[in-house]
Amino acid sequence: MIESTQLATFGAGCFWGVEARFREMDGVLDAASGYMGGDVSDPGYEAVCSGTTGHAEVVQLRYNPEQVSFEALLARFFEMHNPTTLNRQGPDIGSQYRSVVFFHSAEQAAAAKQFITNLDQSGRWPQPVVTEVEPAMPFWRAEEYHQRYLEKHGRGACSI
Repeated sequence: MIESTQLATFGAGCFWGVEARFREMDGVLDAASGYMGGDVSDPGYEAVCSGTTGHAEVVQLRYNPEQVSFEALLARFFEMHNPTTLNRQGPDIGSQYRSVVFFHSAEQAAAAKQFITNLDQSGRWPQPVVTEVEPAMPFWRAEEYHQRYLEKHGRGACSI
């Protein structure tokens, strides 16, 4: 039996903790750290960290929608970072650390926008959510030393 898979891509600051948190979810088949949203082909970590490429640090998920819904992924995404701080997560500052959902379908775009509306209306955050919702662009996988970083180096390396 071939299982159904879909892609989801999220930026919530430093990708190390984001990748680790998503890997904990049933139905997430793979999570890869990388870069999306910029205008430079195949950017490297130093270029992205300079803030000049337009890329965000992201995690791209391959998931089984029969085991985990996109809405459940959104819930995890919004619980793991502060979506009201523009271009900043904890000590990481710059557009490469922006809060962003890169959608892979019209359904994902609608779900993300509705989730943000509901979150704003809930009063959970005193400030409005600034998470961007953008169409997916080419995904550039980060260097291998970034993949499963917290598994290799321990959770003390990241605040998420």
